[in-house]
Amino acid sequence: MKSHRFFIFIAIGIASVIFTVALYAARVDFFNSLDLKLKDVRFRARGNVEPDKRVVIVAIDEKSINELGRWPWDRKTIARLVENLNFYGAKTIVFDVIFSEPSNEVSDRALSDAILKSNNVILGYFMRSEGEPPLKESLALLEDTRIKIVKTIGNVTEVPVYSFPSIELNIPIIAKSAHGAGYFNIIPDSDGILRSVNILMLYDGNIYPSLALSALRHYTGSEIVLEIANYGVDNLLIGSYRIPCDESGRLTLNYYGKQGTFRTIPAVDIIKKRLKHDELKDSLVFIGATEIGLSDLRATPVDPVLPGIEVHATVVSNALQNKLLIKDGRVIALDILFIIIFALMLTTSLSLVRRTLAALILFLVVLGLYYITNHLVFKHYPLNTSVLFPLISITLSYFGSEAYRNLFEERQSRFLKKAFSSYVSPELVSEIMKRPDMLKLGGEKREITVLFSDIRGFTTLSERLTPESLVSVLNQYLSPMTDIVLKNKGTLDKYIGDAIMAIYNAPLNIHDHAALACKSAIEMLERLKDINNSFKEKGLPEIDIGVGINTGEVIVGNMGTDMRFDYTAIGDTVNLASRLEGMNKVYKTHIIISEFTFRYLTRLNDLTHKVIVQHSLNSSTLYIRELDMIKVKGKDKPVTIYQVSSDMDEVLINKFEGALQLYRKQQFKEAREVFEMLEAEYSDKTAGVFAERCAEFINNPPGDNWDGVYVAKIK
Repeated sequence: MKSHRFFIFIAIGIASVIFTVALYAARVDFFNSLDLKLKDVRFRARGNVEPDKRVVIVAIDEKSINELGRWPWDRKTIARLVENLNFYGAKTIVFDVIFSEPSNEVSDRALSDAILKSNNVILGYFMRSEGEPPLKESLALLEDTRIKIVKTIGNVTEVPVYSFPSIELNIPIIAKSAHGAGYFNIIPDSDGILRSVNILMLYDGNIYPSLALSALRHYTGSEIVLEIANYGVDNLLIGSYRIPCDESGRLTLNYYGKQGTFRTIPAVDIIKKRLKHDELKDSLVFIGATEIGLSDLRATPVDPVLPGIEVHATVVSNALQNKLLIKDGRVIALDILFIIIFALMLTTSLSLVRRTLAALILFLVVLGLYYITNHLVFKHYPLNTSVLFPLISITLSYFGSEAYRNLFEERQSRFLKKAFSSYVSPELVSEIMKRPDMLKLGGEKREITVLFSDIRGFTTLSERLTPESLVSVLNQYLSPMTDIVLKNKGTLDKYIGDAIMAIYNAPLNIHDHAALACKSAIEMLERLKDINNSFKEKGLPEIDIGVGINTGEVIVGNMGTDMRFDYTAIGDTVNLASRLEGMNKVYKTHIIISEFTFRYLTRLNDLTHKVIVQHSLNSSTLYIRELDMIKVKGKDKPVTIYQVSSDMDEVLINKFEGALQLYRKQQFKEAREVFEMLEAEYSDKTAGVFAERCAEFINNPPGDNWDGVYVAKIK
């Protein structure tokens, strides 16, 4: 049976899990923000990761400005940039730049012609909270870039994606030459850190893709397919690529590293043709500013000043590499699994230790295991798992377990030591201290075996001895008898004058408690021989004892007051054991057990007359014979009693029980003959008792209604 302590610690772990899962589901802003901060740390701990080599950044950087002059450049220069990119084999050209104002007709026409000729340019535009309304022609061109395939699931009344009331577009002459367009708005989290981007936005009743999404649409040659349910975005596809955005169209970024992680080429090197032919074959090129003062710098988990163009490149590379961070039902299930597994792993381990230092080491080990597991999962799989919440469940489990250990177990240990040191063996006290969860104080119902032993004729003995000699006799007798009880895992309940009351299977569970009680009784009789030899040498009178043993349910526990209490058992089981001890005088025996103890013994051994008792490295053989059915004083229901011996002849047992059957059939003459023969051949005093009883019944028959039960006349 698993220990009570194990279940307490598991309960602490489960409580920690339930609280943490509830906190996880509640989406409390404070804890979510803290979780995001820890995820930022996880990005930095992972280090740089290589992005898709097909994604290239052409930078309007310091080198290009130094050679070509300050930005903005003449649009004929930009037209040459487009032409040369096509010369180098670029498949898709994406501008993280807006051409919202005309420059001069010749330059605008040159750029427009270059874009039209290349047929692979995606332009950027900007959503605004306020501003001048765009030209109708520009709006018409914009509308052509909307997401055209939108499927609805159920009754959709609104789309909960981000929207703006105004927009800043490219001038028509340039816009109409482009293959497509996308907005390049970047909206950071509430703390200013950019962890995710809006890849869908709503404007004037239409849903539009981000610059990165438009770039993917052109690069893959597939249309964007958007599925919307009543709760928001349900699914977003571009060909075979599934974009795992949330219901509001926001996508978590899987950053590759600090600025410069992507292959970056100065724009001037393209314009002046400093690259090899086809060096950019099949590449997806983003054109934008990286020069400080021009670029749109963003604070990210991996770099506090990451240019916005690298954010767009990150989205595209994530998609092409299938490294888009996933936060769906599978990840939520994994989060909850981590919350459960590591908390219960810790509490299960803590239930096995009792020292504070060991508990702290286990706590740190489990934290380390969780960190390694979370790090490896994040490193090898694009799963946006929580960092914080499993840490909360682990920490709560640790402090909850330590609180229980310090507030309850330490106090309980002191109480147990005080309560049990006087009446159980030091070994058992140590076991109780190690496994207090197996102990239930304050009163409980449990099955135990009760042993009563008493000195025969103690009253007469006490009259013959001086008080000093009497005390000496008692001490020399009680001390070794108590040692036998404790050695056999018994608990000394009390001394009642010369009597000993011991209980087995309390306070700790003992599987073979009835057998150990019987073994104790046998050893008491054997030790009594040595005690009597010692008494004889000292001129003290020899003593004899009787033992009664009964098994059954009792109420057991510490009873008394805070100042004075005893661990004891009460109930009919105890009373019957005491009565059985007294019956030894009637049957001229030394050990009598009840039918309840007999059943327990034979259940363990599947034998009727012989019971083998295993204890430590030793074993004892008990011989048992049925004695009688009796009604003890104060009880109406008869009970069958048995004699226990270590050396009884099995032939005697069988013949005695045969005579007992004749006796119960009222064949008293035949029974007396057998009993007298047994008394003569085996010196069996108990057989003599039954021979006398048969003689009495021959003279005074009990009647037809006699049930064979003997009614005890003594306690």
